[in-house]
Amino acid sequence: MKKLLITVAMLALIAAQPLRAVEAIAPYDGDLARLAEILGSLHYLRNVCGANEGQKWRNQMQALIDAESLDGERKRKVVASFNRGYRVYQQTYRTCTPAADIAIRRYLDEGAKIARDITSRYAN
Repeated sequence: MKKLLITVAMLALIAAQPLRAVEAIAPYDGDLARLAEILGSLHYLRNVCGANEGQKWRNQMQALIDAESLDGERKRKVVASFNRGYRVYQQTYRTCTPAADIAIRRYLDEGAKIARDITSRYAN
């Protein structure tokens, strides 16, 4: 009987603990992460190739975060993707090369396609 009372008391204490909110995951979070990685890559590559766009791609990333109202783990993942895209090219390219120009064109095309797909599927 004593063990039963202790077990019931423990369960009551566990049930009384506040639950952490479970962060909602959007069905397009994978696409957002890829888009963020592309934006990070473009932020680095366009600068190396002399586009003189300043913070254009970083600003696009911030607009994405703001539009999605990202916070918590979702924001952390998207920001990590942006930084990964930037760092990959930062480690490889110190000057603009024909391969960098090709990568830029491909990323511009892929990023535009992802943005269109997300918008057409999930926009209200």
